[in-house]
Amino acid sequence: MSSVQALGNGLNSKRTPVSVHGLGLLYLAFQSLGIIYSDIGTSPLYVLNGIWPSSGAAPSEEDVVGGISTIIWALTLLPLVKYIGISLQFGTLEGEGGPFALYQGIYPRDEKEDNDRTLTGDSTGGYTTSNGSRLKNVMRWPLMVWSLFATALTLADGVFTPAVSVTSAVGGIAVAKPSVSDDIVPISIGFLLVVFLSQRFGTAGLAVIFAPISLIWFLLLMSTGIYNITLHPAIFRAFDPSRAVMLFVRTKNYDLLAGVLLAVTGCEAIFANLGQFNALSIRLSFTILVYPSLILAYLGQGARLIVDGPNVIENVFYKSIPGPENGGLFWIMYVFAILATLVASQAMITATFSLFQQIINMKSFPPLRMIYTSETIQGQVYIPAVNYALMVITIVIVAVFSNSEKLTNAYGFSVSTVMLSTTILLTVQMVWVKHWPVVVALGYLVLWGFFDGLFWGASLKKIPQGAWVPLMIGVILISVMLLWTWAKSLEDAFDGENRQNLRHFIFRDVKPTSFALRPNYEATAHEEDEDTDQREGGEEEVDIPELASYYISALAKDGTSGYQKGGISEKEEKQELVRIPTMAIFHKLSAGRGVPHTFVGLIRQWRALPEVLVFLSVAQIPIAHIPFENRYTVTKVRSMDGFYAATYNLGFRDDFDVDKLLQKIYLLELMADPQNASKTIQKIKSVCGSPTHIIPHYDVCSRKVNTGFASFVVNYARRILIEDIYRRLATMFPERANWMTPADEIISIGINAVI
Repeated sequence: MSSVQALGNGLNSKRTPVSVHGLGLLYLAFQSLGIIYSDIGTSPLYVLNGIWPSSGAAPSEEDVVGGISTIIWALTLLPLVKYIGISLQFGTLEGEGGPFALYQGIYPRDEKEDNDRTLTGDSTGGYTTSNGSRLKNVMRWPLMVWSLFATALTLADGVFTPAVSVTSAVGGIAVAKPSVSDDIVPISIGFLLVVFLSQRFGTAGLAVIFAPISLIWFLLLMSTGIYNITLHPAIFRAFDPSRAVMLFVRTKNYDLLAGVLLAVTGCEAIFANLGQFNALSIRLSFTILVYPSLILAYLGQGARLIVDGPNVIENVFYKSIPGPENGGLFWIMYVFAILATLVASQAMITATFSLFQQIINMKSFPPLRMIYTSETIQGQVYIPAVNYALMVITIVIVAVFSNSEKLTNAYGFSVSTVMLSTTILLTVQMVWVKHWPVVVALGYLVLWGFFDGLFWGASLKKIPQGAWVPLMIGVILISVMLLWTWAKSLEDAFDGENRQNLRHFIFRDVKPTSFALRPNYEATAHEEDEDTDQREGGEEEVDIPELASYYISALAKDGTSGYQKGGISEKEEKQELVRIPTMAIFHKLSAGRGVPHTFVGLIRQWRALPEVLVFLSVAQIPIAHIPFENRYTVTKVRSMDGFYAATYNLGFRDDFDVDKLLQKIYLLELMADPQNASKTIQKIKSVCGSPTHIIPHYDVCSRKVNTGFASFVVNYARRILIEDIYRRLATMFPERANWMTPADEIISIGINAVI
């Protein structure tokens, strides 16, 4: 097969990190305020009451100083040092962050494919492990399970963040208007409906609205904090880390850490949203504005709690606002608290979309429909199914838990578990990806594993009090992820095993008529002689081939047991494959060489070949719109009439449209054979009025495995998982979900796949 490739062969099908400079960088940092930090930025609404409940007595001055010291150092060690300083260096080459992105960095997929030999080569693809150690190969599945569990809990956290933050903010109205305290839940649900229904406008559009709100909110926190600090400047003793240690030595109350953990909820969003911004913009916004605002806010609340503890403990945030409870500043803070919590909800919803995009692209979740909402950043997506599922679950949780104190008991377990998993995955990356000294990685694991372990242990004690809910959500999600990852890998393996080299599957028989051109230019017909190019006496032979005939080759696989032992049968050998005057596009849904199983199955059943066959792979490019000249990479099979392999470079904001593919095929024919191109192009035009898209529909069946005495149980479980669950999910969520074309142009070829 010779190839003449269209322009665009060098396009990178992977995402690239967001790269901006100057004013663009500052604007991106400004946008990040409205997407990333509102979760951690609204923590002052409920953290101190999470440590010292409103139903209890006000803490002593030393306890307050110790509690504020613990918060300050938690914010310093985790969001600032661990995430801003360290974790952001470990995004994938595509600029993505989060637990599953760390796993991708350890086990990247190798989908490089030689497009010149895509139809005549053997199947390839999969995870690259040739350079890894045996231990690395053994640890692939355990690390995948761990990263998927962390991702599942992050997604569960996306349910509780809106519930906790919005309910806490709305609850402040009871401070000024006790008569409406019974209406807090319905008011919160109303605000949540607004948040979820606005997601369709996209991350960029929402950031334009939310970023100014977040900026004002952080400035309000900073200014009120500074004022309150003046009431008791001795609160600065909280910067002494020994005060935090002495708090637990003195009280022996380990549960206080579960309340402190609420101060760092949302720090995982800093890493998970890396694909939507970039590391430098995130670092700028956090260190210049977010971190100092939070530190001053907690210092101010601590000062007010020391000065007026019995009155403030009822609702530390709202009671510590300077001025009267019905004053102008109170209502300004109340309005912006509501707005900021709506933005906080946005932070985790956006991170949830980003994480779902990762696991869908890595074939670890059913391919839900994704809508790209930005012209510049591929990571900014809207996933309708995820959005509405989150909306329903969040509203149910708000209604069931009914108040913010019960919600905060359920909150935090997901965060602490994800932080611990990130530490472990970062340690592995340091050794296997960054190739840092083992002693550095172990030092990191011991130090941050200790801090993460402290918070994780405290959150475990909250499971009976409500933390079982996010744990249950996480278990359900990881169950779906593991089932899909396992079954999809089996299906892809079946697809690869049943692909065939085109030349091994189709036999082309050509019977040309030869003309000997004599010196007097009198043409005389001769029989074909393939061994010589010159006749005796200097007569030059010119071959003019007739229409070729095609048969299933004797080398073709039988689909079940490899190559047919006796070759094709006598009946098959004499049966010609008829050429149908139409154009068929066979979609290749996974990486690898050889013709897809749909082609093999169709030809075996129909004994016919379309006049024009295109084997199409769709590669989504991290550019919003691809120019026409770079949209297709096309190759032609010289030995087969009408056979083409094409890669469709699809911009993430482009509509799926293959009509202009024909123009590239015409150009290819002109470049490959200028003398006969016009005749070939005319023939193609006559049959390509309405192309038919052919995709596989695998009707998967569980194969029987022999595991000894447990065979019956194992085979029964496999059948339930593969045939009753995975097969139904695969039917509900087809792989074409993200490259839609009119349904009347699609033919699904049913294939029985025993996996």
